[in-house]
Amino acid sequence: MGADLLMAGNSQRRGRSEGAGKKRATAGTGGKNRRSLAGRGATPPAEARPGHPAQRRAAAEQRQRADRARARARAEEQPELLLGRNPVVEALRAKIPATALYVVTGDTHRTTDERIAEALGLAADRGLPLLEVGKAEFDRMSQGALHQGIGLQVPPYDYAHPDDLIDLARDSGRPAIIVALDGVTDPRNLGAVVRSAAAFDAHGVVVPQRRAVGMTASAWRTSAGAAARIPVARAVNLARTLGSYQDAGLMTVGLAGDGDVDLHEFDGFADPVALVVGAEGTGLSRLVRERCDVVVRIPIDRDTESLNVSVAAGIALYQTALLRSAPRPGSGSP
Repeated sequence: MGADLLMAGNSQRRGRSEGAGKKRATAGTGGKNRRSLAGRGATPPAEARPGHPAQRRAAAEQRQRADRARARARAEEQPELLLGRNPVVEALRAKIPATALYVVTGDTHRTTDERIAEALGLAADRGLPLLEVGKAEFDRMSQGALHQGIGLQVPPYDYAHPDDLIDLARDSGRPAIIVALDGVTDPRNLGAVVRSAAAFDAHGVVVPQRRAVGMTASAWRTSAGAAARIPVARAVNLARTLGSYQDAGLMTVGLAGDGDVDLHEFDGFADPVALVVGAEGTGLSRLVRERCDVVVRIPIDRDTESLNVSVAAGIALYQTALLRSAPRPGSGSP
């Protein structure tokens, strides 16, 4: 009997321990924790994760780009110092706006070099101040660049607003022709385009504010004085500016080697047009090209890869002038 009680006690203890070990059902949360159970989505790229080395590098590069942009903006707001005997003489001959002529004191070439003598004479005729500085001071002003003892101070260019060119075209009584340069970085190309635009009666030239050259002294000089006769505007966003030109009734015509139609087969230049020329090497950017109503090409020999930017713009401007000078069908003009 004792054995039976012992066995019964063991079975009771075993039953109680088995019952105590069972996991009972818990009360529900009513969906309150559903958000915590949901997935967090795709893992963001390393550049977007705070604290990640790639994110720190990307932030540092962005700060450097911003610093460079601010430095360029400050430089553009400051007068430019054009250095060297030939550049200074050429600039004075082209009547580039200037505020002063710097000459190093004690320079032995001042009385013997014909270029310096001519620069002094041209500056005197224009009433420009002649400022004499020591060589050490001029070395500092020119930041160590070769100056040959002479420099011309050129004020910042006074850019027009892109809308001003539309107003100018309306007042002229002629169909608008505006040249837009998409990322041209060589000031000589910009100056040559400005010269061609003035020669063929364009109403102005538009350049982007960023990643493109502005009207530097070199561009002024290359324009051979044409920059004084035709306005150059600066656009914060060139694609958006082209859109506003379209709204004003202008056809945007891009120029590219892989264009849709040959230049001589396109007759739209007789109407108001914004001629868009791409950058050296890269051509039209994607966003700007998408803004063009049509892209034309200049047929050239297959052995020639491409034309210089300023040459291509000059050819298109000549074609525009040719179409506009021809009598229109039914006009009765001779």
